[in-house]
Amino acid sequence: MQGPVLIANRGEIACRIAATCRRLGLPTVAVFSDADAGAMHVAAADAAERIGPASPRESYLSISAIIDAARRSGARMVHPGYGFLSENPDFAGACAEAGLVFIGPPEAAIRAMGGKAAAKAVARRAGVPSAPGYEGEDQAPERLAAEATRIGFPVMIKAVAGGGGRGMRRVEAAEGFAAALAAAQREAAGFGDTRVLVEKLIASARHIEVQVFADAHGNVLHLGERDCTLQRRNQKLVEESPAPGMDAALRAELGRRAVALARAVGYVGAGTVEFVADAAAPLAADRIWFIEMNTRLQVEHPVTEMVAGLDLVEWQLRVAAGEALPLTQSQVRLEGHAIEARLCAEDPARNFLPSPGHLAVLDLPEPGPGLRIDAGVRAGDTLTPFYDPMIAKLIAHAPTRAEALERLAAALDAVRAEGVRLNAGFLARALLSPEMRDGAVDTHFLDRFRLDEAAATRGAA
Repeated sequence: MQGPVLIANRGEIACRIAATCRRLGLPTVAVFSDADAGAMHVAAADAAERIGPASPRESYLSISAIIDAARRSGARMVHPGYGFLSENPDFAGACAEAGLVFIGPPEAAIRAMGGKAAAKAVARRAGVPSAPGYEGEDQAPERLAAEATRIGFPVMIKAVAGGGGRGMRRVEAAEGFAAALAAAQREAAGFGDTRVLVEKLIASARHIEVQVFADAHGNVLHLGERDCTLQRRNQKLVEESPAPGMDAALRAELGRRAVALARAVGYVGAGTVEFVADAAAPLAADRIWFIEMNTRLQVEHPVTEMVAGLDLVEWQLRVAAGEALPLTQSQVRLEGHAIEARLCAEDPARNFLPSPGHLAVLDLPEPGPGLRIDAGVRAGDTLTPFYDPMIAKLIAHAPTRAEALERLAAALDAVRAEGVRLNAGFLARALLSPEMRDGAVDTHFLDRFRLDEAAATRGAA
């Protein structure tokens, strides 16, 4: 491995990448917009380069600005983190053209998996079942509406190039399809591609994903699964590993599917294969379907690190440098249970509305055995509306799921902040709910829990 490593991101993930690079003796270069000149991730790096104004399009999403910063700094490698340019094949190609090592999969693999429709076609060829749907090139509204009727309502409209819950609309009946399609396409335009697919909606669903890793020597393995069912606005807030109700045989089957998909596209590096499961029945192989692949490190990778005892960023760096995977599938050991909560500056009582502002006070619990804190801001920072409201991740690990839930809820209850609203208390209560303790949740659980709390508050008043 040769540095410096330019970290083409901000916030928590930039700080987390810098920590591994520091442990490995690799110098790092941060990039920052005008809004982030004094940010925590800038202080975490050995050097820093300005890349533009606060607007992401003019800074963190600008390929030319990132490449110019790498040239100025003398960087040898570029780590994209997650979000922003991490799944942009043009960025991977631009890095290669500039003589930079892109710490991620090949450009061709990103393209193959980058569109949800194309990814499903690859999955079918690899023998990986996906949910019924339509991914055709004919995007006429009449054709899409007809396909939705054929599939059967309810359906989900998804932007082909979308992500992070954007460009998605749930449609319960035919009369609401046209308006939902127009709204999804408007959001999809922000990704530079207005195409959508229509997918059968599993009314009560769980979101399960498998962490895969591959090297350039033909080795591919999986590191178990994560359950990411607790979401709001189709964006994850709580993730855990292993998934409740998952047995060894089913884990092996999902792992086999994920590895087959990675092999099918010549994958190299860290990736996540995402599945949707029917929450109305016990987990079973014939009730779990492929939905997409994320060609990058996930926000929730720490739960895998905790149960596997590994540093996935280190694996990324070593694989990008041409090394073979350090373990074989039979050597992977998953121990205990880990759960992560995304601490966000948002107000659950107002439908999770972001809460930007000056963070006058931020007290986070002390990390220690069984508790990890990955933070991206400090007391005194100003949270702007330009970027994601997540400010930290709290990850608990324990021998059992019940102990991990208790540990994480206690950590969330210990969070103190002034100047902005946080979701810490809300998530602590949700973690200790009977439904969560029993693993009897679906992707709409947090919305129901929020509404139940609001109703209880009104009743008490």
